[in-house]
Amino acid sequence: MTLGVSGVLSRISELQDQLGLNPAPAAATSGTKFASALADATRTGSALSGTVGPNGDDVVAAAKKYLGTPYVFGSTDPAKGLDCSALVQRAYQDLGVELPRTSGQQARAGRPVASMAEAKPGDILAFNSPVDHVAIYLGDNRMIAAPKPGDQVKIQNVYEKPVAIRRVLDTVPAAAVQDMSALRPAGLRSSGGLSGVPYAELFEAAGARHGVSPKLLAAVAKVESGYNPQAVSKAGAQGLMQLMPGTARGLGVDDAFDPAQAVNGAAKLLSKHLREFKSVPLALAAYNAGGGAVHKYDGIPPFSETQAYVPKVQKALAALGG
Repeated sequence: MTLGVSGVLSRISELQDQLGLNPAPAAATSGTKFASALADATRTGSALSGTVGPNGDDVVAAAKKYLGTPYVFGSTDPAKGLDCSALVQRAYQDLGVELPRTSGQQARAGRPVASMAEAKPGDILAFNSPVDHVAIYLGDNRMIAAPKPGDQVKIQNVYEKPVAIRRVLDTVPAAAVQDMSALRPAGLRSSGGLSGVPYAELFEAAGARHGVSPKLLAAVAKVESGYNPQAVSKAGAQGLMQLMPGTARGLGVDDAFDPAQAVNGAAKLLSKHLREFKSVPLALAAYNAGGGAVHKYDGIPPFSETQAYVPKVQKALAALGG
């Protein structure tokens, strides 16, 4: 069915909201307003068309970082071990691309590739029916996988015909991977002003994903935990970003001691506060004391901890050049 003018405008607005871009102009039936909205959307796409996104070789490089990691069923923490789908998920996540968690779900991600003859490095190979194993294709009939308990992440021959081959990267909208050169694995890029800062890649990836300054995330981590992913406060806040268990659950963080999950959750929370309060100091106050307290006092709450916390983070941010 052909969309009317208002329908097209609504779709433009919806896409821009989903991608975290400036909202499209309000829907209207005026031809002038429609042309303006369409032009805005076109300019957005043009501005992004020159950005360098990740490619299959980047996926392979990201996956190879985990070579030798023990296979641990159900684990998504490389420090403890990874299972097959966690390896695939982490490799893509390191490039700022989110994939579902399980092998069966990953076997439906992206778009299908017809055969091994058409497979390219970075494609996901899925095995068995129902799917219970996935790997990342390297080319030349080789793949990288976390094979089974007692084994480790390693490079193997593609030992049998996959039941599915999926290509993810060319299904990711350009706007969803803005400036992906800043998300490539260590060794393939500079760290965008966070050189030498622990977990710089995580701050950059989560910052790009949620529209938050990576330097702000790094400053928060510095003040919250001193970059210690195992830190626990007297109040029970956990991990690198010191998330309270209830807050972590609400942000979709299953393990606050996992740096990648913690940084992503903190970026999501800070993004929400920045949109709500439109002020970095107030967003930081909300991160420390809760948004309700900031609303109640119409500013930084008169709590000694929060009053000290905000300038500490701002000082750390300034030291990072933020």
